[in-house]
Amino acid sequence: MKNPIVTLALLWAFISMNAQKINPAGALTPSMLRQIEQSQPSSSAEKALRNAAASNNIDDLAKNSSHQGAVDAYFSIETPRQNIQDQRSSGRCWMFSGLNVLRANFAKTHNDSMRIEFSQAYLFFYDQMEKANFMLQNVIDNAGKPIDDPRVQYFFKSPINDGGTFCGVADLADKYGLVPMSVMPETYSSDNTKVISRLISSKLREFGLELRRMVTARKKADAIIKRKTEMLGTIYNMLVMTMGEPVKTFTYAFCDKNGKPTGPSRTYTPRLFYEATVGTPLNGSFVMIMNDPRRPYHKTYEVEYDRHTYDGHNWKYLNLPMDEIAPIAIASLRDGHKMYSSYDVGKQLDRKRGYLDIDNYDYGTLFNTTFGMNKADRISTFDSGSTHAMTLTAVDLDTDGKPLKWEVENSWGAEYGHKGYLIMTNRWFNEYMFRLVVNKKYVPENILKEFDQKPVMVVPEDPLFADDK
Repeated sequence: MKNPIVTLALLWAFISMNAQKINPAGALTPSMLRQIEQSQPSSSAEKALRNAAASNNIDDLAKNSSHQGAVDAYFSIETPRQNIQDQRSSGRCWMFSGLNVLRANFAKTHNDSMRIEFSQAYLFFYDQMEKANFMLQNVIDNAGKPIDDPRVQYFFKSPINDGGTFCGVADLADKYGLVPMSVMPETYSSDNTKVISRLISSKLREFGLELRRMVTARKKADAIIKRKTEMLGTIYNMLVMTMGEPVKTFTYAFCDKNGKPTGPSRTYTPRLFYEATVGTPLNGSFVMIMNDPRRPYHKTYEVEYDRHTYDGHNWKYLNLPMDEIAPIAIASLRDGHKMYSSYDVGKQLDRKRGYLDIDNYDYGTLFNTTFGMNKADRISTFDSGSTHAMTLTAVDLDTDGKPLKWEVENSWGAEYGHKGYLIMTNRWFNEYMFRLVVNKKYVPENILKEFDQKPVMVVPEDPLFADDK
């Protein structure tokens, strides 16, 4: 006869062992869930709040009523306004912002008496061609690594996209020139990039696998390059069908701000038009400044593989605290020059008023908690980063010369915000501004020397280095 005590002990051990299998350490157990359920507030006010939250837009409920007054649109320093453009359903904010700066510089050179509209579609065509070549060539360069190597996966994961930075504008415009919008206007696919980007990405992945196999099979370098060129011919055809073939020559007459021609039409190539409107090369004329509180300030960094063209320039920036970035931006605006800048624009944006302030929405009170991460914490955890490029156009200073608020020219159409502009408080600017591109002449000499130091190489997978869209 079996001992009942021993039998019970064995049964309990069996049950305990299986319970551990079912609920390993760290699992959300039934007892833990009951604890959580019992901890929830159950007052009538809380129930009413839950009902409201379930039936309404969260932003509407969290909107801070004390911040709903008229937005102060006065700026002590502002640059001349220009017509607002619309990137539509594309991630080309970087290009719109960059070309906004170039057309503003052109207007200033001519005492704001002349206007020019650059074609985004033209430059975007070559951007996509260059990114396609960049992906395929890097697949060749890294073909000796296994397919699951992080660097190989980086190129296959995102073979092509419509995002970018000002470095792309500089490299592409220097290489391919520029054309007026009138000679190569937008198409449906340049305005709506999702489908064509998906199709080209799929084709590039297919081509990339073929090139890897050619390298593995020890095919001659000439044969590999010949095949890559044929592949790029397929991509070129897809782009031509959806965006039109880039113009080679065209006639154009410059006009004043009222649209009246200032002289006879002339024949231009994209290169000649670039020289007539921009003049000097962009590369070497600007400094990209960034605020990344995770890393030491006054150090220069370079993002590996973060460029638009294989023969172009990686994104290189000097990391500075916000209180040193602001005076540089103010110096440029004071001299009438707009700047490329980028932000985490989705944070605390009052879309109806086109107003950005850290107290626009009180999510903490609504959910009875706090959202306490600082800028460095938000970057490190992928909670915040540069998502959208806009053109910095104005600043309002207090009596001590300190910034109170800033204004940017956006690319979401003239109906959005303040007739296409957004206004941000300096508090919001400090928390959610990340990149600034400024002409070297507005940068102090000591900072220019820091920018020229040998950069620290960082990986493109870093949470802060996503493309502006």
